[in-house]
Amino acid sequence: MGFQPILLPLTETVPLPVAAGAAMDAAAVAVTSANAVRHAPKELIAALAGLPCHAVGNRTAEAARKAGFLSVGEGPGDAAALADAIVAGYSAGTIAYLTGRVRFPTFEERLMAAGVRVRAIETYDTLALDYSDTDLLVRLSGRPVEAVLLYSAKAAAATETLIRRPALRDLFEKTTFFALSGRIAAACESIAGSRIEIAPEPQEEALLELLRAWR
Repeated sequence: MGFQPILLPLTETVPLPVAAGAAMDAAAVAVTSANAVRHAPKELIAALAGLPCHAVGNRTAEAARKAGFLSVGEGPGDAAALADAIVAGYSAGTIAYLTGRVRFPTFEERLMAAGVRVRAIETYDTLALDYSDTDLLVRLSGRPVEAVLLYSAKAAAATETLIRRPALRDLFEKTTFFALSGRIAAACESIAGSRIEIAPEPQEEALLELLRAWR
């Protein structure tokens, strides 16, 4: 597309120990993050692999299949919408929710409000990475940033914190921000203002098409 991509990790994920028997009595599995299955112990995946797996979107579904799940359904890319879809087809049993320690409560709250039994199994944690101003200037080559792609609300909030640093502010003065969803956009709207574009659907293809049209 003619851009020079710069990868700037703002967090790192680390696996968490999972108690034996965490998957006991589960009737189905839900996953709203690919990291949840990537970091899940092999023993846990083996215990759950034969159950229906509800993945939030295509990338998470792909990660679930790669991990060993045999029956994976792809959701619309939004955790709240996935919860609604599970509620609509729910009959009985406990949903094993593979997730991270740091997460938004919306998915679980919607399920529980509808009477769906959900057991959160935390398989990973998300830790913030810290950079000095000098490190960031080197990573960004000291040049103004034309566009920023935001895939999560946490990344958006972390980006906002970085931009507020006096040493970096000039690099982002004219940046356009591209968010995967409205919730993600809201996490940095105080710094992005009117310079933010929101993908029409929460899929990477839609986000990149928005970038292409902007170019």
